[in-house]
Amino acid sequence: MILVVGSVAFDAISTPFGKVDRCIGGSATYFSVAASFFSEVDVVAVVGEDFGEEETAVFKGRKINLDGLQRVSGQKTFFWSGEYGFDLNVAKTRDTQLNVFADFKPQLNDRQRKPDVLFLANIQPELQLDVLNQCERPRLVALDTMNLWINIAKDALTRVFREVDLIVINEAEVRQYTEEANLVKGARQILALGPKTLVVKRGEYGVMMITKDAVFAAPAYPLENVFDPTGAGDTFAGGFLGYLASRRDINDKEMRRAIVFGSVLASFTVEKFSLDRLREITLRDVQERYQDFRALTHFEDHEQ
Repeated sequence: MILVVGSVAFDAISTPFGKVDRCIGGSATYFSVAASFFSEVDVVAVVGEDFGEEETAVFKGRKINLDGLQRVSGQKTFFWSGEYGFDLNVAKTRDTQLNVFADFKPQLNDRQRKPDVLFLANIQPELQLDVLNQCERPRLVALDTMNLWINIAKDALTRVFREVDLIVINEAEVRQYTEEANLVKGARQILALGPKTLVVKRGEYGVMMITKDAVFAAPAYPLENVFDPTGAGDTFAGGFLGYLASRRDINDKEMRRAIVFGSVLASFTVEKFSLDRLREITLRDVQERYQDFRALTHFEDHEQ
């Protein structure tokens, strides 16, 4: 079982290809739907009374346990509004309303304290550390973060970096955190704090995985239609960790496969707004695109 602690939210998104005024979003939402293709997922998050049965349907019919989804009456759900230009790697935030998320203090039940894999999604570093301290040590602990926490809570973020096995982070955040222009050098600085693995999201340029002993890079899957990159990083993390949770051993070979599965799930997400594309596809679709991805990156050694 994977435990994810993060946000379930409403988004308003504008891109050069269209806009939606109110759709389902949130880090825990994208993560759990993606991970559920491979593994059981428990969600710990908070919503307001405006998040009803129609919205909850995004989780239904999947291996997702919502016992940890707290609903607060009389309050509204976390809301984010953003827009993208033709550079879809860069989101401009127009509005953020924390609402119920402002007082979010996760309290885990007995089942949630014993996950096989723990994903600390993009929440305050102090909350990430508190959740980790509530758990019996999982087989794998991973976290995501964002530029805001690097700006205002870097010391707390450093403390939680020291306690996890794997960090999912984007390229700009590595440079911001380390003040190092070279991505690999910056990654090595973060690894020196204690994590075994750094997975660097590079948007349309793919993903780089860096460990003490190796560097592995995978391209982004080439798409003709990219409508909305919102949630692609959380979808990637869900596919990546969901696949790993389904494996008996977590080794370098499985980590590389997981990178590709995460990239495949993210490639579906960006084809439509919100989770609309993820709700359409099946595991067979994921596996077929995985095979396409293998063909895309395969080459033979030159024979002497």
